[in-house]
Amino acid sequence: MNTSYDVKFWTITRNESSKTPSFVVRWKVGGRQKSKTLRTKALAESLLSDLRQAAKRGEPFDMETGLPLSMLQAKSARTIFDFVRAYIEMKWPHAAAKTRDSISDALSTALPALVKDRPGRPDVESLRTALRKYALLPESKRPAAPPDAARVIRWLEGASLDLTALGEAKTVRLALDAIALRLDGKAASANTIRRKRAVLHALLEYAVELEELSANPLHRIKWKPTKTTETVDPRIVVNPRQAQELLTAVTYVGRRGRGRRLMPLFACMYYAALRPAEAIALRREDCDLPATGWGRFLIDVSRPEVNRQWTDTWDAHEERGLKHRGRDDVRPVPIPPTLVKILRQHIEEFGLGPDGRLFQSERGGVVASTAYTEVWQEARKLALTPSQAASPLAKRPYDLRHAAVSLWLNAGVSAPEVAERAGHSVDVLLRVYAKCIDGQQEIANRRIADALAA
Repeated sequence: MNTSYDVKFWTITRNESSKTPSFVVRWKVGGRQKSKTLRTKALAESLLSDLRQAAKRGEPFDMETGLPLSMLQAKSARTIFDFVRAYIEMKWPHAAAKTRDSISDALSTALPALVKDRPGRPDVESLRTALRKYALLPESKRPAAPPDAARVIRWLEGASLDLTALGEAKTVRLALDAIALRLDGKAASANTIRRKRAVLHALLEYAVELEELSANPLHRIKWKPTKTTETVDPRIVVNPRQAQELLTAVTYVGRRGRGRRLMPLFACMYYAALRPAEAIALRREDCDLPATGWGRFLIDVSRPEVNRQWTDTWDAHEERGLKHRGRDDVRPVPIPPTLVKILRQHIEEFGLGPDGRLFQSERGGVVASTAYTEVWQEARKLALTPSQAASPLAKRPYDLRHAAVSLWLNAGVSAPEVAERAGHSVDVLLRVYAKCIDGQQEIANRRIADALAA
């Protein structure tokens, strides 16, 4: 096989020679011009993006087909199982750790349904475990499977349906039915189904890109999952007094100042509406903490927590850019004097982490979600009444962020300003927090009454 690293790309063009709309992707490998025509601009953009990503990570391109080796591997796959593994090899280098986890979770749920009826079928739990821990990792990250898992993988390799079966609606329906169930056979949550269906859709679109399928069969299937709920439940939102009582209660939790060390972390979620992963990554250089008045955060880093096998660094907190933003984007967040004072006192008492992080574990590491969640649950028992503690009120630390955004909206701060501080788009902000904006019903009632009286 002749390969080359000399790759150049052109912009996508409309195919003027065709009566039906189609789009052409053009590139050159080792001086040889290549092109591919796709029926939609979205498919063309997706293919061009995959080709660019492969070139960016230094992957050699086959001069005969013009494809990078990862895509060539998928092109040569003859079973669904082989195609899925090639797809993961292609996606892994430029996917976030949580995205990798999500892809593996969805496909390890769907693959066991896409097999022939062969003797010796392992149970569902064994199939998913073997896929998650071994088979659905790229070859460079894949550990040696123990004998039991190796037997499961060999069975999957032999029983997997042919790749051509993916073009049949009945085959894809099997996958859809599988992702709608949990491991115990009960119905999965609406959000889980939606997330896994999105992964399945992306896999099928990739098969269309490589011309293994003529069209995405998902578009032909009348299958509707349970509707997801996007709006925040008003019952989880604490008022300022309850928030203050919870933050105070946190300081009484644990030994050796464990709660006092974590209280400012929760305060950042409430007073600045930071996501937990953003608060954990906060560094002293990101903070303007004046002696008096308002301060400011410049947020540009997030450290979401995920299983180490999905990260490149084998660190459970991989450093990432901001959610839904470019890697170099920065989000300014003004912070009130109350939070400035809390953080100045925290730095004076506990110092900074080795890399300037405001929050660190007792051993100087990154604060784990299990640690701060455990403290939060204890604080709820101290600060809330038994009935409140049994309710959804501030059940998760993330609910402090919801309380902050709700407070700002109800205080009359404009939606664009709130969206900028919270890191949302305006339309998502108003859709997610629609039920948490107090007073709108009374205003509407008054206007209707006035109209009726007239």
